[in-house]
Amino acid sequence: MRRTTFDRALTLVTGAGSGIGRATAHRVADRGGRLVLTDLDPDGLAATVARLEAAGHEERVALHEALDVTDADAVLAFAARVHERLAPLDVVMNVAGISTWGRIQDLELRHWRRTVEVDLMGPIHVMHAFVPAMVAARRGGHVVNVSSAAGLFGLPLHAPYSAAKFGLRGVSEVLRFDLAAHDIGVTLVCPGAVATPLVGTVDIVGVDRSDPRVAKAVDRFERHAVSPERAAESMLRAVERGRHTAFTSPDIRFGWYAQRYVPFGYGIAMHLLNRGARRVLFSGGR
Repeated sequence: MRRTTFDRALTLVTGAGSGIGRATAHRVADRGGRLVLTDLDPDGLAATVARLEAAGHEERVALHEALDVTDADAVLAFAARVHERLAPLDVVMNVAGISTWGRIQDLELRHWRRTVEVDLMGPIHVMHAFVPAMVAARRGGHVVNVSSAAGLFGLPLHAPYSAAKFGLRGVSEVLRFDLAAHDIGVTLVCPGAVATPLVGTVDIVGVDRSDPRVAKAVDRFERHAVSPERAAESMLRAVERGRHTAFTSPDIRFGWYAQRYVPFGYGIAMHLLNRGARRVLFSGGR
């Protein structure tokens, strides 16, 4: 698979206003990349740009603009501006995302649609707008899609999130081979627990986030989580080394191998996780 260097590479990072996206922007700048940054939150995006400038990377930010990746027309218009003012991208990094959890009896269709729109159609809109120009430029490049451990495993209550993240995994698997003919690599990133603002904003449908049991579970999650900076570094190293699948923590790599080679043990682990989630989040484990 293609190895990619970020030095002087024109690199798009979505979700750059916080968390892994912000950390990724800093890591790309540290490596000499030129940045095109976007996020739904204009204030968060401005804060990222300010931090980059304070770190001496003001010349690394080629363009930044608030954008809703679920708006296909807006993404196409943004791509047109990037291509007109700059050039076709060298690297596309789809980091933006949301998370929605819940039991199927509690979820409404709007929860499913919103999660799929952001986490699956959002990256598809971005790739549709930017990758054809990369192909036409004939300079090669790289596409990075941030999936999740929920794109690998049947984690409890994750059905909407997994619907999107498994879908993104499938798209990435196809493009891994389709784009190889154009010297464009594809890396699928599968983070586990990462200490980002998403932890505090995840929508757990049917659950009272103020419940002390829930707060305790979130605290355990955060203590186990890796930092956004560590996750971003793992992602960039995978791209530089030409790896298709990237993990941000050893436990997800272990689970991936267990699922493939010890399916009986994987099944037991998922059942136990589900029981634990019901016990913690729902009275009486109903």
